[in-house]
Amino acid sequence: MPAPTRHLALPKHRLVLPPRRLPAPTRRLFAPSRRLLAAFAALTSAALLLTACGSGSPGSSGASGARAAAGSDAIPTTDVVSRIAKDPAAAKLLPSGVTHLTVAVAVGGTPPGTTYLADGTTLTGQDVDITQAAAKVLGIKLKIEQASFEAILPALESGKYDFGASNFGVTDERRRTIDFVTYVNDGQGFVTRKDSELAKITDLRQLCGLNVATGAGTTFEATLEQNKHVCVDAGKKAYHVQTYAEQSAIWSSIQQGRSDVVMSTINGLRYAVAHQPGLRFLNEYHRLDVGFAFKKGTPLAPAFRAAVNRIIADGTYARILKKWGTTGSAISTSRISPPELKN
Repeated sequence: MPAPTRHLALPKHRLVLPPRRLPAPTRRLFAPSRRLLAAFAALTSAALLLTACGSGSPGSSGASGARAAAGSDAIPTTDVVSRIAKDPAAAKLLPSGVTHLTVAVAVGGTPPGTTYLADGTTLTGQDVDITQAAAKVLGIKLKIEQASFEAILPALESGKYDFGASNFGVTDERRRTIDFVTYVNDGQGFVTRKDSELAKITDLRQLCGLNVATGAGTTFEATLEQNKHVCVDAGKKAYHVQTYAEQSAIWSSIQQGRSDVVMSTINGLRYAVAHQPGLRFLNEYHRLDVGFAFKKGTPLAPAFRAAVNRIIADGTYARILKKWGTTGSAISTSRISPPELKN
C-alpha cells in the first residue's frame, strides 16, 4: 500500500469533483434527434458515462421502487450518511497509520450507479453512499479519483489506487487477482424496446442473430463473449456484441434501433425503464455478489468488512438501499471474496 498522504476530506454526504466537460464524441451523441433528447432528459441532467455490473430483485427493487427512490425523475439527494460516527472496533482493524486512502470510481451510468447531480460537480449514487458510510465508520479520509471501469482492477495491483468502488461483481475469475468485500447482492439482466418480440431470456441462444449492447470491460461483456459459441453450436447465426465505454451510447443504440437488447446491471436497467420511454425490462439472468475491490492479499479487507457490517447493524445500510430503490439487493452480512454465485 502506498504511504499515507494528505488528501482532501470526503464531504459529509456527497462527493464533489471539479466540473467535467463531456468530450466532443459524447456531445455529438445527443445532437441528431429531439425525440432522443427528450427521452434522455431525466438521465442526461447528470453526465452519463459508464456502468459496471450489478443486479436487483423483484418487488421493491423494480421499476416502481426506482421511481419511488428517485422521486419521479429526480435523482434522490437524501443525506443518509453524514451523521455516522467512527466505530473504534472497526477502525482498530485498519493497518497501523492508515488515515487516508485513494478510491477509484467509474463515474456515470444510470442511478443507482455513480453519476453527477444536475450541478455537474456533485457525485452521487449507491456506491458513493456506501463508500462514504464505510469511510466514516473507519474514521478515514478519501481521495476520489475517476477512472474508466475497465482500468480500475488492473490499476489496483500497481498500487495506483487503494481500492475500487464501482459495483464490481464477484466472479471466480476476478477472485484470482482481486480481493472483494461484499456490500450488495446483484447480477445481470436484459432490457429491450417495447416493440420487441423478445421474452424472458433464460438461454443465450435466444439472442442468436441479434445485436447485444453492453459496457466495455464488464462481466456482461465477458459472459457474452465467452458464450458466443452456443449459437454456432446450435447451427444458428452468432449474436453480435456491441461494447461501449459510455452508458449514453448504449441507450442511444437501443433507442435508435442499432441494438436489439441491452445487457447490464439490473438495478440500472430498471431505473432506465422507469425513466426512458419505449423500453421494457426482460428479466434477471445471473445474480452476483458485489463489493469493494482491493489488491489481492490486502490488509484492508477485514476493516472494510467490519465497516459494512456496522452500517448493516445500525440501519444506515437499509436507509441507503431504500434511497436508491434497491432493497431487494440487500445482504445480511458482508464477506471477503466469497465464491461466485452459481444460478
